[in-house]
Amino acid sequence: MSTARELEAALAAVASRDEAQKLQRFFKTGKGQYGAGDRFIGVRVPTIRLVAKDFADLSPADLNDLLDSAIHEHRFAALVVMVGQFQRASKAGDEPERERLVEFYLSAMRRGRINNWDLVDTSAEFILGEYLYDRPRDQLARLAKSGVVWQRRIAMISTFAFIKHGDASTTLEVAEVLLDDQHDLIQKAVGWMLREVGKRVDRDLLTGFLTANAKRMSRVSLSYATEHFELADRVYYRSLN
Repeated sequence: MSTARELEAALAAVASRDEAQKLQRFFKTGKGQYGAGDRFIGVRVPTIRLVAKDFADLSPADLNDLLDSAIHEHRFAALVVMVGQFQRASKAGDEPERERLVEFYLSAMRRGRINNWDLVDTSAEFILGEYLYDRPRDQLARLAKSGVVWQRRIAMISTFAFIKHGDASTTLEVAEVLLDDQHDLIQKAVGWMLREVGKRVDRDLLTGFLTANAKRMSRVSLSYATEHFELADRVYYRSLN
């Protein structure tokens, strides 16, 4: 069985100091920024995913070690492995394993280890969202009211799983909770998910939501939600803001 230390070594072998500096800037790791204190070794996402393929059998203890690492790419790799494990458990109909992975994921979330937007976006819909599709979804509404920005983003992005199943109901509910959120990463997530409702589920659901709520929405959310509209329609909904 592979280990966390072996995965870390594999990532270190393809890391780049120049790339690390670029990623530190891109993910806003400076003092007072949303990613303050995060550390990168300089491995891009496609390469992380390629490396992670060889570590699909990592144990919960090894995944915990990676999630608790100060290195961003270690946490990302752990989440990639977890998504793969969850998908295999789903395909096999292994409900106890699915439940275990969801609790494991939520534990990592609660202790602040899923703590940047790419970490959320690569995992939330594929683990928590898929798990909750045919279950009560109340916890997403609770997460949407969290004081932790990453938990709020997890609430919003998890609903992408429902959208892909043709169900926009929870997306619209969570989006409404987050309409007044001042964080740009939440505003972008809200707009993105609303856009996907219009593209994948029902455009009328989106336009109805915008008609009712455009006045409350941030410019960022409204821009994201309407970016696939014709110019005249974009101008109309922005006039309601």
